[in-house]
Amino acid sequence: MKELDHCLICPRNCGINRNAGFLGYCGSDAAYHIASICIHRGEEPTISGPLGICNVFFSRCNMHCIFCQNYQISRHEGFVESKTYTLEEITSIIAGILDQGIDAVGFVTPSHFSPHVTSIISSLKARGYQPITVYNTSGYDKPRIIKSLEGLIDVFLPDFKYLDPRLAKEFSDTEDYPAVIRQSILEMYRQKGPTVVLNDRGQAVSGLIIRHLVLPGQVEDSIEVLRWIASELSPSVSISLMSQYYPTACMAGHPVLGRKITAGEYDRVLEAMEELGFTNGWIQHPESADTYAPDFGAEHPFE
Repeated sequence: MKELDHCLICPRNCGINRNAGFLGYCGSDAAYHIASICIHRGEEPTISGPLGICNVFFSRCNMHCIFCQNYQISRHEGFVESKTYTLEEITSIIAGILDQGIDAVGFVTPSHFSPHVTSIISSLKARGYQPITVYNTSGYDKPRIIKSLEGLIDVFLPDFKYLDPRLAKEFSDTEDYPAVIRQSILEMYRQKGPTVVLNDRGQAVSGLIIRHLVLPGQVEDSIEVLRWIASELSPSVSISLMSQYYPTACMAGHPVLGRKITAGEYDRVLEAMEELGFTNGWIQHPESADTYAPDFGAEHPFE
């Protein structure tokens, strides 16, 4: 992975030599640092399919979202110690899961490991596996990286966190996030268009699904995110509008993010979604916050 000699693969543009063991903003060198490789049944129905998806959860992150629900593995402090694998080991673990009848492999928080994603897909293909591939990202990706994945990634599953740079700066230390996410999603849309293609099992085999997590007190920004998608892409795009925010231990006492969202807040965003003409996607029940709390210290984080 020659590109990691001077790493510019994400918008941070650290320029450090990860191959020599140096750590950039993401806190990662060139090794395969993975928190979990497991079957996950809690994604959107067309992502999970009838049996679940094999998710590869990369450790650490090129964003620093203070409210991260996967904080156990995304924080540099290492609440849960990640493992370092060889490419051969990763391929064998994934192959074992695919042999159980699982159709898809998801790469979760992959932005700082995009060359590794490419290598894993190539290694699987060399063994004769051609799973549905899902790029489950924060959206803080360079458009050129997304373009380089054309033909390798079947389904893009980005978050669209904010359109307000002030929120992006305060909550994620990424003031440029709104500018970056718009360009990266435009590239995903260029590749996939507005339609999610399903197989005979009801599982997505191609497409773009945009996730948006409604945050406490940020209804207007949520509506602006939806308005941008409707006007700049299409109201036919599939949206996963999430109400599952809950304050982690890291957010205890935070003046804004120290509580769950209210049913009224979620309803206002849902109403705007309907007014903007969105007809494809998923919504969540207000009590969803009580059912989406993974424990990466467990062998099966979502069970």
